[in-house]
Amino acid sequence: MNEKSQIQNCYKDMYTAMIAKDRKGLEEVLDNSFVLVHMTGMRQNKEEFITAVLDGTLNYHSAVHENMPVEINGDNAVITGQSYVQAAVFGGGKGYWHLQQKCSLKKTDNTWKITRSVASTY
Repeated sequence: MNEKSQIQNCYKDMYTAMIAKDRKGLEEVLDNSFVLVHMTGMRQNKEEFITAVLDGTLNYHSAVHENMPVEINGDNAVITGQSYVQAAVFGGGKGYWHLQQKCSLKKTDNTWKITRSVASTY
């Protein structure tokens, strides 16, 4: 599998784990330095994000990945994932969102992990 496909799979695996509320899956794709920057500017570190997914603060129900361009620079990469997501977050009702996550990744020991994600809409 080429580098681009590995990075795209990392992004897709993150969503699969978010939808399944799979702690192990999230821990595997997110680097320990991971930070999520929400649309509001709120920041969550890896553990805060995983906890919010598991406790239902962030409920993801489905995701259709529409666009996933990748830029690779050595052992660093950026994927700008655009996904049509069904979610209910922070106590709001379930809805559909065109959610973009611009994710930074680093490759360590031949494994890509997400270090940062900045969420927005598209």
